[in-house]
Amino acid sequence: MTQELFREDAYLQECTAAVVAAGADGIILDRTVFYPLGGGQAGDTGVLRAPDGTQLRIADTRKGKDAEGRPTARIVHVPAVGQEELLMSLKVGDTVNARIDWERRHKLMRFHTATHLLCHLVPQLVNGCSITGEYARLDFNMTEPLDKEALTQGIAKLVAAAHPVAIGSITDEELDANPALVKSMSVQPPRGTGRIRTIRVGGEALIDYQPCGGTHVANTSEIGNVIVTKIEKKSAMTRRVVLGFA
Repeated sequence: MTQELFREDAYLQECTAAVVAAGADGIILDRTVFYPLGGGQAGDTGVLRAPDGTQLRIADTRKGKDAEGRPTARIVHVPAVGQEELLMSLKVGDTVNARIDWERRHKLMRFHTATHLLCHLVPQLVNGCSITGEYARLDFNMTEPLDKEALTQGIAKLVAAAHPVAIGSITDEELDANPALVKSMSVQPPRGTGRIRTIRVGGEALIDYQPCGGTHVANTSEIGNVIVTKIEKKSAMTRRVVLGFA
């Protein structure tokens, strides 16, 4: 399995790692700072640098799959097109420096944390989510209209309040006893390890608390100026809220 360094420290920008496998589908390392596509959050981009200085550009990061298409515990670093010769030069056991595109990752972290604030402001189940470096969106299972300006002001207030954001975990049994912690209708938290990662926004004053495997900033003040750019009625039971940077 790939050691997921980003789970405990989203601020790690690079690491040294060994090549476990390299082929047409991508490169698998024994450890990585690259977050793979999942939970609505886009996969990281960046570079893998060999000891001789050669750099392989990574265009996406995905979870590995077995022969039946089921997710595995390996993470695949997908190279950008046109680098076949560089890819083939990598051998199992080679040591590389894996470095993410930090500017893009930090935007993802800011947007992802902002979606947790949105879950606080709109206490409805979520039936769709997308977090990119350019925008983020949440689809809420609801029929009532939403006010774009009121939500923007609500987010700004929570950002200014500088609430801490903390990583934690609960057991499978604790989640079973508190199913309302899961706010997503489309994505269920991964099980199998005995513990489920959680994100808590707020100290004594709880803002949001739910299972989440993504990357986040350490304090809401770091989110910056995020606004609601659009609210759409996607269906009779779905209201889409789109976030952007002002």
